[in-house]
Amino acid sequence: MIKEIDLAGVYLSPMLGYLVVALLLTGVLRFVLGRIGAYRWIWHPALFDVSMAVIILTALVALTM
Repeated sequence: MIKEIDLAGVYLSPMLGYLVVALLLTGVLRFVLGRIGAYRWIWHPALFDVSMAVIILTALVALTM
């Protein structure tokens, strides 16, 4: 069951936790893709990065349900 995150008496949405983890994973994946040169074959890198973050966020939420 998903519960709110209690931060010093302030309740935050659990989506915030998922988003932080998804952004960290996206950052790691961006670094790896940049190091291997994968961005040479990607037409629009910014759109790809946003799509990758949304896919990772969706996968995290789906795996924890």
